[in-house]
Amino acid sequence: MRFWIAFIMMLVGGWSPPSAAADLAVGMAAPDMGFEDSDGRVHRLDRWRGKVLLVNYTDPDEADLNEHFTDAMKRAKDEGRLTDERYKGIGIADCEATWKPNMLIRAIAGQKAKKYNTVILFDERAALRQAWGLARDTANAVLLDREGVCRAIVRGRVPDDEVARIVDLAVSLQDQ
Repeated sequence: MRFWIAFIMMLVGGWSPPSAAADLAVGMAAPDMGFEDSDGRVHRLDRWRGKVLLVNYTDPDEADLNEHFTDAMKRAKDEGRLTDERYKGIGIADCEATWKPNMLIRAIAGQKAKKYNTVILFDERAALRQAWGLARDTANAVLLDREGVCRAIVRGRVPDDEVARIVDLAVSLQDQ
């Protein structure tokens, strides 16, 4: 009987079944996934276990939205507050969210990779956005600790008044 009630409610739009996975939130372990780089090599996020990992997941149309934040993280590295041994920042392009062809996205990503001396990966089917509940048509910043647990997440532009706090958090996490 319950099945039929739920089925009828689904048909009229008053109810939907619960989703299989919850959106990533602070304190949750981030599910591992793998994506290709510009050379076609697959990199799994678990590759950087043992390091604090900043994942900049971005719609290529909004590639500069969080540049102020990424620049602050780069400054912390340049100043020696973040080290290559314990911290890594990567970019993942949400290729599904844009009209731009993948060839153009890869060219733009190559410039960003050189500027920040990092790896940029390509999510052509929005798998990470869906798995982690990230925002579409914007930038997302996710800070994972050395065990892959989410310690900060911003869906959209990182507010100016949050930049220093997240940079300091990354520094403290790498020093633990």
